[in-house]
Amino acid sequence: MEATTSSEAKVKVSSIFIYPIKSCRGISVPQAPLTPTGFRWDRQWLVVNSKGRAYTQRVEPKLALVAAELPSEAFLEGWEPTKDSYMVIKAPGMEALKICLSRPQGVADGVSVWEWSGSALDEGDEASKWFSDYLGKPSRLVRFNTESEARAVDPDYANGHNIMFSDRFPFLSLSQESMDALNKLLKEPIPVNRFRPNILVEGCEPFSEDLWTEIKIGKFSFQGVRLCSRCKVPTIDQETGIAGNEPTETLKNHRSDKVLRPNGKQQNRVYVGQHMVWKDYHIAGNEKTLKVGDPVLVLQKVSSADEAAA
Repeated sequence: MEATTSSEAKVKVSSIFIYPIKSCRGISVPQAPLTPTGFRWDRQWLVVNSKGRAYTQRVEPKLALVAAELPSEAFLEGWEPTKDSYMVIKAPGMEALKICLSRPQGVADGVSVWEWSGSALDEGDEASKWFSDYLGKPSRLVRFNTESEARAVDPDYANGHNIMFSDRFPFLSLSQESMDALNKLLKEPIPVNRFRPNILVEGCEPFSEDLWTEIKIGKFSFQGVRLCSRCKVPTIDQETGIAGNEPTETLKNHRSDKVLRPNGKQQNRVYVGQHMVWKDYHIAGNEKTLKVGDPVLVLQKVSSADEAAA
């Protein structure tokens, strides 16, 4: 392990993104309350099919066009919803759908996403009809039930941490410099929304986040636990829902395990970003909010991506 270097001394948070509904459009916010399972409201909702299986952009790219709006005060420390607090969902050709942020009464059993299955809170028939009409197939909108369910991350990478409907881990970090470096390789630049990070940082070398095993953001400690292997989603234009070949084809030549991890097991994967967990959530004080502009201090890192967990 290595300590931070002078070139990493001025790293800061440049954007924070929340994705209230899994695989739907994200929200850029100036600050967000931290929870052990990720930012508050992040991937708290999920669209499922008639069998309770999760829909994602991999099979339903139209979800990229679904935007969820939350009240601005929802990102303030300690704010609690009332019966008059709503998430507003919009999509092309659809009337706006209002979802009350207070706990719904209905329960949906047999909900599953990847390796996890359990019960969730059902957002009701109006939401079901809206998503069924939009996707053209039976659908329901469910919310993670934090009171009855827990979904553990892979203990081989981060034992004792949980998530809601995220993939794998609570937080995903990426640097603007990595985006800039990738866009120099692409014929047509792409925006950061293709990679769906939670925390975008700036002020570091391209792809240096690969190496970070422990960082401090503001006063909070995070552990970098695994490089993020990328699926089909980054090839989907988040403004149109149409998939192409890039950036995956370019990533194969520059960010594959063959290139980054020649001494490791070859799994034909490409990597962008670093999964993280909030390390000191159990001892943090009353204020637990991350803000754009917060400084990022690299405490520990490995010397190459070949040494990083993936």
